[in-house]
Amino acid sequence: MTQKQPHHSIADNYQQVLASIRSQEDRFHRPADSVHLLTVSKTHDADKVRQAYVAGARDFGENYVQEALDKITALAQSPQPLNDATWHFIGPIQSNKTRDIAGEFAWVHSVDRLKIAQRLNDQRPDNLPPLNVCVQVNLSNEDSKSGVPLDAAESLCASIAAMPRLQLRGLMAIPAPCAEHEQQRKAFQPLHAAFKELQQRHPTMDTLSIGMSNDFAAAIAEGSTMIRVGTAIFGARS
Repeated sequence: MTQKQPHHSIADNYQQVLASIRSQEDRFHRPADSVHLLTVSKTHDADKVRQAYVAGARDFGENYVQEALDKITALAQSPQPLNDATWHFIGPIQSNKTRDIAGEFAWVHSVDRLKIAQRLNDQRPDNLPPLNVCVQVNLSNEDSKSGVPLDAAESLCASIAAMPRLQLRGLMAIPAPCAEHEQQRKAFQPLHAAFKELQQRHPTMDTLSIGMSNDFAAAIAEGSTMIRVGTAIFGARS
């Protein structure tokens, strides 16, 4: 008879990731609790999201609009609604999806062109607070990746800062995969420098959304304030 692998619950995994983030804060002399964990729930069902919520997760990241809307609706209607969950859109944005994103999400991390920012601003319902926005930067200039070149981020940030229904919060990036810690740090450094410079001009900028399961130690070393982790919490994607 084959032995079953030990099974770690979503709650255990969530607490482990959180403990690891806290230990890296300490290692790199960052203030305690200064790095937030964004639980990436894309492709995972509402039941798994609820398990993470019970474990303490409050911020959830989604890539696909329709899948996210289905989950948000299901979790709002359930016997114990997730009233204080915050939903973050972190995927590429199509123009025909901006109305749903503007209406249902509190954060968008992946704004990379003026047209999309303008649509989100125009479609944000008046009864909701301004939509929190991060500008996505393409650090490695990969054609397959979304994001503005680093030298174009300043102009897009200035335009967003002037929009009344958007709140400019920071920068987001997904660098090219790399296994070596020092190389990972090197990739994040120009973004961190740009972020600090932009903060001088835009005081609402407080979020550097970098770091995922494989590189979050390097991201914390380079100033990340929000780590996006899915697989290490939920297991392999469905």
